[in-house]
Amino acid sequence: MDLRQLSIINALSDAVTVCEYQGIKIIRIIHPMVEAGISLHGGHLLWFKPTGEKDVIWLSENAEFDLTKAVRGGIPVCWPWFGKAATPSHGFARTSEWSLSQHRENENGVIVTLTLEDNQDTREIWPHKFHNQMTFEMNAELNVSLTSTNTDTQPWSFGGALHTYFNIADINNVSITGMGHDYLDSTQMGKVCQGSDVLTFSAETDRVYTHPQPTIMIDDKNNQRTITVTNDGDNAAVIWNPWQELSINMADMANNSFETMVCVESTIHTPTMELQPGQTHTLSTRIAVNH
Repeated sequence: MDLRQLSIINALSDAVTVCEYQGIKIIRIIHPMVEAGISLHGGHLLWFKPTGEKDVIWLSENAEFDLTKAVRGGIPVCWPWFGKAATPSHGFARTSEWSLSQHRENENGVIVTLTLEDNQDTREIWPHKFHNQMTFEMNAELNVSLTSTNTDTQPWSFGGALHTYFNIADINNVSITGMGHDYLDSTQMGKVCQGSDVLTFSAETDRVYTHPQPTIMIDDKNNQRTITVTNDGDNAAVIWNPWQELSINMADMANNSFETMVCVESTIHTPTMELQPGQTHTLSTRIAVNH
């Protein structure tokens, strides 16, 4: 994504500007503490870079900005289901148009809030009433939360994920801890497996860890940093890297781009969660960089 091609629509404050890129509206944040971008298409954080740091979030160099699909990279919002539990895959939130409802800033950082409510299009896919709020708190750390409220007269069940793509120097020299031992291996048709305390990568990896610790650590050795990922409101953590063969088959990924990304996702997997009318649930992920 060439940020030089962003067209400014409206400067909302010193730090927050509404821009457009290939027909998609993007909230651009430029603040003394942080730079970031959030697409209203999908309620999707595209980049996050604390001042003095390398990019923390990975965005594909071949990302396609198309209103019919999710952007490859960033933090897609999977909701109201994860994976292929129904159609479309990963739900409709990541391809819906969200609304900017609030932005606040001070010397310590920026907070941006987006909302998505049921409409005729969503009810044709999923026949329930809801109110979703995405909150992005940005400074040296990033805190992303998805708060879902049942505004219907009947209970409904849901799943989902904050499908975070992390920017790393080299997947061959990365290790992850804190994900727990028990996982479902999606490369083996969801086979129940047991892993070790440390996860390293040498092939396609697509795992649903069912008993993760609240904080998962990514040791990005070649960037000389550790990324801590603290999740809440989840019941699983998904860790994914497509490796080369799958990357080659994806038009929106460069053939070798699997080397510089890994996904660690705050996930509501099976069993899904149920909300009674008026009930609220928050799924969140907090991301920090340590040296």
